[in-house]
Amino acid sequence: MPMDIDLIFKIAAIGIIISILNQVLSRSGREEQATMTTLAGLVVVLMMVAQKIAELFDLVKSLFHL
Repeated sequence: MPMDIDLIFKIAAIGIIISILNQVLSRSGREEQATMTTLAGLVVVLMMVAQKIAELFDLVKSLFHL
């Protein structure tokens, strides 16, 4: 099960979209919404990475028959 490059592209796309939203909201004077948008993007990416780490642990567990 090779690592898909799609995950990297998804994370990069989320980062680009969040940074654009952050800039637009900051320039319009909505710093609180910009911060919340950044935090939401961070949570989404962390959940994606956590899912892949869980899959890795399951693979290692099955490899060593634990």
